[in-house]
Amino acid sequence: MQRTVATMAAKPKYQKLGCTASSDEAVFRFFCPRARRVTLEIFEKYEDPVGDVYVMKKNDDGIWSVTLKGNYFGKLYGYHILPPLEDDNTFMVTDELIADPYSRHVVTKNHFKQFAKTYIVKPSQFDWGNDTFVAPADPRDLIIYEAHLKDLTAHSNNEAKSPGTYKGFIEEKQSGGLQHIKNLGVNAVEFLPLQKFAAFEPPYLTATGEHLLNTWNYYGRNHWGYMTSYFFAPETIYASDSTTKRNQIVGKETTACNELKQVVKSLHSAGISVIMDVVYNHVANYDINPLKYADKKYYFRLDEEGNFISDSGCGNDLKTESPLARQLIIDSICYWMTEYHIDGFRFDLALLLDWETMEAVRDAARKINPNVILIAEPWHLNGYDPAGFSQRDIAAWNDKFRNGIKGSNPHSSTGFIFGNWHPGVSREDLENYIKGTLLHGNENDAKTNGSFWKSNHSVNYLESHDNLTLGDFIRIAQKPEREDKKFSSKEEATTLDDEALHYAKLAALFLFATQGITMIHEGQEWARSKIIAVSPINDPRTGSIDHNSYDKDNATNYLDFGEIKWNQSLFDYYKGLIALRHTSPALRRSDQNNISFYDTDDPLYLTYHINGASSSDQYDYIISLNGNKFQEHSLHLPEGYWELTVSSETASHKSLTKLSGEVIIPPTSGVILRKLRN
Repeated sequence: MQRTVATMAAKPKYQKLGCTASSDEAVFRFFCPRARRVTLEIFEKYEDPVGDVYVMKKNDDGIWSVTLKGNYFGKLYGYHILPPLEDDNTFMVTDELIADPYSRHVVTKNHFKQFAKTYIVKPSQFDWGNDTFVAPADPRDLIIYEAHLKDLTAHSNNEAKSPGTYKGFIEEKQSGGLQHIKNLGVNAVEFLPLQKFAAFEPPYLTATGEHLLNTWNYYGRNHWGYMTSYFFAPETIYASDSTTKRNQIVGKETTACNELKQVVKSLHSAGISVIMDVVYNHVANYDINPLKYADKKYYFRLDEEGNFISDSGCGNDLKTESPLARQLIIDSICYWMTEYHIDGFRFDLALLLDWETMEAVRDAARKINPNVILIAEPWHLNGYDPAGFSQRDIAAWNDKFRNGIKGSNPHSSTGFIFGNWHPGVSREDLENYIKGTLLHGNENDAKTNGSFWKSNHSVNYLESHDNLTLGDFIRIAQKPEREDKKFSSKEEATTLDDEALHYAKLAALFLFATQGITMIHEGQEWARSKIIAVSPINDPRTGSIDHNSYDKDNATNYLDFGEIKWNQSLFDYYKGLIALRHTSPALRRSDQNNISFYDTDDPLYLTYHINGASSSDQYDYIISLNGNKFQEHSLHLPEGYWELTVSSETASHKSLTKLSGEVIIPPTSGVILRKLRN
């Protein structure tokens, strides 16, 4: 984490970087401490090959600046850098124009180098009305839907008039987008990266003349967006006036800015929080990234030879401990909150961000919104520390929960729902997952195998954008030959048989009956299968299940909501569980002292009672989860009548059956019962 090629420079006095413009003048500031000269070039339009050139002056802190009189709104600019005389592999050199790291909007080409120019944005005239943050005071009230903005409307069967765009997302007469999210009932959307990213990688097996030979990506695309280029600018290929055709210019107007704001405003109007997945641990690996050319040694962690360290696995790691790199991240977070009303952030590979930066980000964000949602991916290639984030009052993805319940490998390491034990997981661990995967138990402050100081920090999930969908994990675990099968029919691949449906429902029930924050991934609610779609690309695995679809801007990723009918009962089950969790605070934010487990002879059979008092729930609950796929169990209810809210068939909080005495829990199933507390 701390490897570097040289001692960090003294901390520069902080000055507002980027372009500060009014109708009378524009001030440009660019940090490039080792350059011999920096010139500013201003263009009337993107296509202009040559613009007006201005020599900048450097101060003692390494910041180059120039002030120009006049109105520069709507013009474009970039920097030319004359490198230092010494060549020690720590300063990257290019003759290309460098866009501003503080760009609030960029005009680019759909090319792996992008050739970006910074657009000088006028002060926003967007009408927010009465819009404000909608993040809850208690994050355990969140039910998060992780989704890719384009995926939600791009499929032709969804009938969006502007498919795959910000504008298309909020259309009313369609089956996807905001309409689906409202219908499902979740109260938060976590969008995969929306900051301007390098969507194009070098063409597959095509010499570029720059020693870049793409041998890994048939498609030459980065669909998910985890290659951020500009931390302040919205992605322009989702604008309604944009295109994804190669070498076309995108972002000539600031359409993306206003349309993304309308997405946020529309979600807020529906009472839905907006969380952005942000990538500050590395930058795009193939484009002309401004931080690389401003000063490689200052902004990136390097080995002794001056080469990029890549604990991110993405070609470079940002040196977040450098003062102006840290300030860049803080400024970016504050900008998205104030300018775009973003409610929260999920930090990709967050363990690569140093602790001082994470704490500074937390403090700055909470000054703007005390309820800001902060979620860490608590690892990188060589590290793992969810407890470290919890200690700093930051939530994190709970992969222990994910692996314990479903497993980590459908062939060799399956979990509870299959009647198996993921390596290292015990009955006590399963009980602790239900309490919030806590670091300390409730008996004499005993230590556990947990991850979090309190359940507010546990983001419980079973599926994310990475790896197999939960549905495909179940399909392969059930019949391993499916992993390499070529499916001729998407319906055949997607439709669950009775056994698989039981696995999927038990997984969902466990997830929604666990303390903490709940997250599901797009399509999980009907066990979507990622079958590699037919495309112009000669992908040898077309028709097979995909475990890593980051590179496919096609129907492999696009959601076809018409598929819901193939697993309608599972979709209805998720809707019922979501509605029940919203109305049952005891299921999400009970104190662990109010949760008591029954003694059972079968370690795969979990039954527990929740006293709703600590969560101000009017009900007490009994929840029974049978992971044993061979044996049913009898549940003897305490005196009185209990309402059956969830069974192996249905989930609801209305018109409930009342039971007393004994309830049979079939194999691979579960129930939730409740009773008004006296």
